[in-house]
Amino acid sequence: MISKEMKQLKLTGFVIFLFFLTECLSLPTKPQDVGDFNITQKFIEDNVGYITIIAFAQYVQEASFEEVEMFAKTMTEYRDQCLANSKLPQCSKLANDALLEAICAMEGVPQKRNFSHCCNKDGFERRLCFFYNKKADVGFLPPLPTLDPEVKCQAYKNNSESFLSKYIYEVSRRHPFVFTPTLLTVMGRIEEMTKTCCEEQDKANCFRIKAVPVIQYLKAFSSFQKNVCGAFLRFGPTVVNSIYIAILSQKFPKTEFEELTSILEDVSSKYDGCCEGDAVQCIRGRSKLMSHICSKQDSISSKIKECCEKKIPERGECIIQRKDDKPQDLSLKEEKFTENKNVCEERNADQDTFMAKFLYEYSRRHQELSTPELLRIARVYDDLLRECCNTENPPDCYSTLENKFNETTEKSLKIVQRECEHFQNLGKDDLKYHYFIKFTKIAPQLSTDELTFLGEEMVTALLTCCTLSEEFACVDNLVDLVIGEICGVNGNRTINPAVDHCCKTNFAFRRHCFEALEADKTYVPPSASQGLFMFRTDLCQAHDEELQRKKDRFLVNLVKLKPELTDEELRSSLTEFTNLVDKCCKAEGPEACFNEEGPKLAAKNQAS
Repeated sequence: MISKEMKQLKLTGFVIFLFFLTECLSLPTKPQDVGDFNITQKFIEDNVGYITIIAFAQYVQEASFEEVEMFAKTMTEYRDQCLANSKLPQCSKLANDALLEAICAMEGVPQKRNFSHCCNKDGFERRLCFFYNKKADVGFLPPLPTLDPEVKCQAYKNNSESFLSKYIYEVSRRHPFVFTPTLLTVMGRIEEMTKTCCEEQDKANCFRIKAVPVIQYLKAFSSFQKNVCGAFLRFGPTVVNSIYIAILSQKFPKTEFEELTSILEDVSSKYDGCCEGDAVQCIRGRSKLMSHICSKQDSISSKIKECCEKKIPERGECIIQRKDDKPQDLSLKEEKFTENKNVCEERNADQDTFMAKFLYEYSRRHQELSTPELLRIARVYDDLLRECCNTENPPDCYSTLENKFNETTEKSLKIVQRECEHFQNLGKDDLKYHYFIKFTKIAPQLSTDELTFLGEEMVTALLTCCTLSEEFACVDNLVDLVIGEICGVNGNRTINPAVDHCCKTNFAFRRHCFEALEADKTYVPPSASQGLFMFRTDLCQAHDEELQRKKDRFLVNLVKLKPELTDEELRSSLTEFTNLVDKCCKAEGPEACFNEEGPKLAAKNQAS
């Protein structure tokens, strides 16, 4: 049994993570940096309770709100002690290690919430264990609670801090890989929405309208962050640097390469903490990165001034969404990478810097291309240049590489055009069913919830992009995020050999790899229908949205049961299911109708 004093000592350790960090972050010396450091410090101190809730809820998703709230209150108490006397021995712990030690010290919680195996490890192994314990598929959690608007407003009025704590707890445990600054921004927007809507006469309608952009914001940043962290954990920092060279060069094309590389140093340190779930290091990393960008506005972009005047964390979210115009004197082609006779010598002298310069120059000249396409072109250039530099006449070889870039883009463009043809030719529901069937055949091992989510995300991507002038970049960027959802964040995630190969072999070309996938040949469907054709009368009480969800799940589960059926046969069965529900819900005895018609539909599908 751990004594009360020992438990308190372990809990106290987290406070240094929140406030001092002298061993894991170098203290600033320049006046501007000191000011930014102090502003960040104050923000962390003011939000210690919420930050703790986010960290705990993301690591231990099963934890109750009472457990999380108790932990947050303890952290707030010890914050005050360590601020009063930072030399206390318990205030010298480091970063995430201290947080996890504190969580492990909670009496009975590790056993109750099934993470005691992680607490038996130390240091890096413990951090890795907690990270791999996070679950992207949150089907094990109850549905997100919904409150009557009047009840919601009264709860906020009675205790706004408790109301926001409960909200950020529910959101954080359902989004275990979203960065802390993003979740704090979401919380701020929820508070703004609540304040506004609680003053309205029609509160319900106000909440319904204002919730949409908040949800879209969370989904967009969640997908992007999971995608980049998946790349970071599966392929290492080099791929993340390449992603950000492409993004930043496109967004801020007048930035010099030397300035860009100094920004990338801050990006790398940020992702190291954010992807691991190190809440405060993530806040500090983001703040340091944005302070760097804001201190160099003249050389980076004239369009971020308004963003740089905002507070943490809104400043960072604002900068991320800005985009500058391409300099008028920037030529469409940078000839030094294909016309220069010394290309091989320059490449061999420093391959990483050479390739970074190529990606930088190509990206800033091609704002019309997607990030994945820029990475593909860089990969093609690297592979072919390696071959060219081993020939008798390298310049003759690499002088034609521009044609190879165009071929690569043309192949990617055709994939997007096919997808947008699906969008043009199919209605919204048929488009969704097309992707339900496609994803379920490719990856039937995924849960039904995951597969319906992926199909819906594909439809959203095409609905968003296929009517835009920048159709190609928009579709390719968003579909890449859907693929990121399939591959997941954890490097050890496995689905089936073909999908795993696409996820792990080549980050730039995984979209092309997925496009070539067919139905998984290793999948063994369940021998029984597992109640798929047993229908209950609650189908008749379901609202339109709920009934549609049940139809979606029926189709995905039917594909899992009978993957050999053609798309036409599967859609025909879905139509028969829809007709059956309509017929039985209009019958005098719905239950008797379902009992009679359900087995008929089952027999028909078994015979197919």
